Amino acid sequence: SFHVLTKELNGLGFDLRVERQKDFFEAKKDRVTIRIAPPMVIRSWSYGEVKKAETLNYRTFKPERDGLFCERIFGPVKDWECACGKYKKQRHRGIICDRCGVEVTTSDVRRERMGHIELATPVSYVWLFRSSANWLGILLDLSQNTLEMVLYYERYIVIDAGNTPLKEKELLTEDEYRDNYSKFGSAFKAGIGAEAIQELLKKVDLEREMAKVKETIRKKGKRDHISRRNLVKKLRMIEGLLKTQVKPEYLVTSVIPVIPPDLRPLLPLDGGRFVASDLNDLYQRVINRNNRLKKLIKLQAPDIIVRNEKRMLQEAVDALFDNGKHGTPVLGKGKRPLKSLSEALRGKQGRFRQNLLGKRVDYSGRAVIVVGPELKLHECGLPKQMALELFSPFVLRELRKKEYFHTLGSAKRALEENRPEVWEILERVTRGHLVILNRQPTLHRLSIHAFEPRLIEGNVIRVHPLVCPAFNADFDGDTMSVHVPITIEAQMETELLMKANSHILSPANGRPIVTPTRDIVLGCYYLTFMSDHEEYGAGRGKKDAGIIISSFEEAKLLYEFKQLELHRPIRVRDEEGKILITTVGRILFNEILPPEIPFQNRLVNIEVLEDLVKKVFEKCSYSKTAKFLDDVKELGFKFATYGGLSIGIDDLKVPELKKKMIADRQREVSRIEKDYRTGLISEGERYN
Repeated sequence: SFHVLTKELNGLGFDLRVERQKDFFEAKKDRVTIRIAPPMVIRSWSYGEVKKAETLNYRTFKPERDGLFCERIFGPVKDWECACGKYKKQRHRGIICDRCGVEVTTSDVRRERMGHIELATPVSYVWLFRSSANWLGILLDLSQNTLEMVLYYERYIVIDAGNTPLKEKELLTEDEYRDNYSKFGSAFKAGIGAEAIQELLKKVDLEREMAKVKETIRKKGKRDHISRRNLVKKLRMIEGLLKTQVKPEYLVTSVIPVIPPDLRPLLPLDGGRFVASDLNDLYQRVINRNNRLKKLIKLQAPDIIVRNEKRMLQEAVDALFDNGKHGTPVLGKGKRPLKSLSEALRGKQGRFRQNLLGKRVDYSGRAVIVVGPELKLHECGLPKQMALELFSPFVLRELRKKEYFHTLGSAKRALEENRPEVWEILERVTRGHLVILNRQPTLHRLSIHAFEPRLIEGNVIRVHPLVCPAFNADFDGDTMSVHVPITIEAQMETELLMKANSHILSPANGRPIVTPTRDIVLGCYYLTFMSDHEEYGAGRGKKDAGIIISSFEEAKLLYEFKQLELHRPIRVRDEEGKILITTVGRILFNEILPPEIPFQNRLVNIEVLEDLVKKVFEKCSYSKTAKFLDDVKELGFKFATYGGLSIGIDDLKVPELKKKMIADRQREVSRIEKDYRTGLISEGERYN
């Protein structure tokens, strides 16, 4: 993919280099540098000039000589065979055929070898003046509109004013140019198109321009924000050109690179038809217009016709680099815009996101997620069949080490047949070996967590309900990918930095991200609720409320023997000897709290739970916080189930106003019916 990306960037006129350098600790590092390719560099990439727009011969279906698929330029179509068939087989390797000029080598070179098109007139790169920043205009101090009028042959621009009253970079119409030329002759110099822009760029002295810009920025200070921002952009561009050793005139080119033919293939279909890459059509437009322009110049055609052809050539190159960036996009069959070189890189289906960032990874899998309430915070449920595939190298190694099988082949067969000993080894291998779960889109670091796998039946991944907010996951068909860290370093990093029970707080605001919700909150609320029913002491003074019990243990014992209701108020001494009015439910809830947290004699809702998680995290360790969260989850689910709370129509409060409104409407209906029967209103008025 990186090789293809390099060739596509070369096709856009970028010189991409991978440099190896050593840092302070003598560690080797790769660095990628990118710059605009000078014409001589583009020619050095090329294996020959593409002169014709033809692709394949319609009778032989072989590539046309000097065409877009020429074997002499891009290499042979068949391995170790030249185009004419004089040289065949590998023994002639490296020989260039004296008849057809094709080198005897593998057909793989057709993915690497580039060609070039020599243009009859210079053209500008469309993304230098039609992007978010008008880089060409910034360097020359010209607006985007001015640049476009010059590049598309609408206005002349003064290159050198000489001793005339004209100003440098002044725009002239056709008539103004002719009038000034008749007055001053060759005392001034003006031009049109990319050729004129190239002349202006040649006059730019980067060193002197940089010093001038720095001085202007220093004088302006921070008052004029807009002007200062443009000057800073110009300074950045000049520094970039100096650093990459790109001369300003290279921003306009007279050579177009042609990417390898196997990256823009022409594939045969049934019935003798072909399907071609859109790039071939765009290259053909450039070649046809370029050849026509050369012919017109040779025939010394009128200046207006030549200028029009030059403008069309600029538009064809624009469409090749970025179709639709300037003007109406070039359409193919079915009125579909053709995909340009830039289109292959940008967007979700582009080279970066689809092929480089979205690569398939070995020792990884993907499955739908479901809730796993039986799991601990640091665990995930991994399907056995998936785990066997992911951990197959470790299982094979263990099978050989334990001498279950003597050869690698027999161990692999045992793996395929799912022998009993394989499952034993898998259980042992996965114990303590963390896996990484990732939910796309990976927007922040909490989207990737490490878990200890617990082998389960089925085809879905089970996740702990409390980690869902961190992943922003729900169970409506969401999928997660699993990755297995292979090396010892990767396993250590996963253990120390990525384990789920280490990510309790949100890095965004410092509040707990792993907070009990929904059924867990309902269960805790039900558990800690205190009833105020009259038989439990309502109406009496607060001090007299509740039966007296000697200790927490006695209260729990009475509850277990069904002698005491969960929500009934009781008076009991705490560990410090103070008398509390509480419930058995609250005593049970406080049992899961760490010793560092005092007795919580309050109704527990979502805010209280979030506060408790934060307090436990601040006063205790990560492991104690994780244990508390697991215990809250178990307790919440248990008492949500015991409570069996649900909602019915009897729980809904009907507003008193409803009866009055219905009665009023019924009276109105009766009045209308009566009016209709007595003939006061018609059929149409009755229903209006």
